[in-house]
Amino acid sequence: MRCRAGRPCSSRSSAGSGCSPAKLRGTPKPKTVRQRLHPLTALTAAACTAVITTAASSWVLSITVTAAVALGAVRLGVAGRVLPAAAVILMPLGLSLLMIHGLFFPEGSIVLAEWGPARVTAEGLAFAGESAARTAVPVLVFLLFSFTVSVPDLVTVLTMGRLAPRVGFVLASTLTLLPAIAGRLDRIRQAQEARGLVLRGGLTSRLAATRLQMVPLVVALTSDAASRAQALDARGFGGPGARSSYREVVDSPAQRRFRAATLLAAACMVGFRLVQSLPGLGR
Repeated sequence: MRCRAGRPCSSRSSAGSGCSPAKLRGTPKPKTVRQRLHPLTALTAAACTAVITTAASSWVLSITVTAAVALGAVRLGVAGRVLPAAAVILMPLGLSLLMIHGLFFPEGSIVLAEWGPARVTAEGLAFAGESAARTAVPVLVFLLFSFTVSVPDLVTVLTMGRLAPRVGFVLASTLTLLPAIAGRLDRIRQAQEARGLVLRGGLTSRLAATRLQMVPLVVALTSDAASRAQALDARGFGGPGARSSYREVVDSPAQRRFRAATLLAAACMVGFRLVQSLPGLGR
């Protein structure tokens, strides 16, 4: 039996559709940049970006990197998680910097407003804005890393490397703890609402229902920790010797060269700032 193209078909279904088995299975989709990126490459890029921008101490560079990271989060489809999480961290920090340095900056000479001992100075506002911009970079880059990295691949890389397996487990637990808690809380809320407990509404009703959510949350997290400990013990997690993994993480020579160059650039920037800070050498 032959298909429409004149080639023999291996099954009746393929003959009926006029397609070969390869066409029926479909060609595999090419990997995206996010999937091809090695976990250590993403981690190195995030850490070195934070180090370089902090050492450079330039608000122009900090704002540029912040905008680039935000655009990258949009392109990767994780802006809905990265940006709100960054806002929760940065807004209280920015307000505290504004209150401390914007109102009480002893070195300020250009006074914009004054209320008793509090003085709003241009230098204080500039210092607060520069500090907030410099802090926003590490927050955003590490949030972007945590929401885009493949945690199983990262654990595999760390386990197969020279680091202790416990280090990889701690790092993976840190990256997955908050999403796990959020998902568990949502399931608890849905289950309690299904039983007639109203958890929505004003602030008072939400505070009253907090205790009813926290108790099952703590119990569930404790049970998960015990189950995870048993699974790790059965796997021989704490035992000595080499380990094998069914996951294979491909690391290309180009990515290894990129990591080396990025680490070298970060070390040079830190060394340059240290030399500048030495008396008589920074002038």
